[in-house]
Amino acid sequence: MTTPAEQSYHYGIVKRAIELIDDAEGTELPLEALAARMNMSPAHFQRLFSKWTGVSPKRYQQYLTLNHAKSLLDAKFTTLETAENVGLSGSGRLHDLFLRWEAMSPGEFARKGEGLTIRFGWFDSPFGEVLAMGTDRGLCGMAFSAETGRAAALADMEARWPKARFVEDPKALAPIVATAFQGSGELPLHLIGAPFQIKVWEALLAIPSGHVSTYSELAKVVGNPKAVRAVGTAVGRNPISWLIPCHRALRKSGGLGGYHWGLPVKRAMLAYEAAREEAI
Repeated sequence: MTTPAEQSYHYGIVKRAIELIDDAEGTELPLEALAARMNMSPAHFQRLFSKWTGVSPKRYQQYLTLNHAKSLLDAKFTTLETAENVGLSGSGRLHDLFLRWEAMSPGEFARKGEGLTIRFGWFDSPFGEVLAMGTDRGLCGMAFSAETGRAAALADMEARWPKARFVEDPKALAPIVATAFQGSGELPLHLIGAPFQIKVWEALLAIPSGHVSTYSELAKVVGNPKAVRAVGTAVGRNPISWLIPCHRALRKSGGLGGYHWGLPVKRAMLAYEAAREEAI
């Protein structure tokens, strides 16, 4: 089994490839050209790439394009009501996780974390280094630092609950983080946010892996179809990235929209899921 450290290394390669693909502005880069730019033999590069994604670099490039985002909306867009009715809610085939979550009460949220102890630690993940945070009720934060850097990611998360007590304790979080990325087991989440935000995050949890939803569809699901902008803001404030899959929210046009931890991370997450779904 590939370790989180190996996955993180492979993501670093993918990240560099994404940057090269972006610079190419739609021109497909052959395997030999990508491998040469990363000082690898074509065979070595293809082996590492395929190990991370389950498909070839050529196929993966197709997953990174805007056209693929549009095709997801055409072929794999599933309304959230339908997804729930046919049992597609949750994280689909990519993970066999049982996510159970507990939401903070409005009164607790208003206190901005006062009296709450949040433990945190840094870990390797398939998408670069991840900052994980948790309370005694479950995982409450996941932030990716590949684009922002450690200091900015930590400051961002701490600012969400400014009166909480933060304790660096990676040992306490290691088992739950391993479960999050290994893809099996029960995983408790502690949703710390305003009531409207939590409704949006619960809707995100219903989007299956390998599928996407639009901001306007999410707005309908939470009962306020005109609140597309507010939904977009709530998506951006999602504190538990990857597990609460805000990367699966796209614009109606098929554009990726924003992503709090950087668009290269969002694109890699979508491509990773799509490739793994195809490989199953």
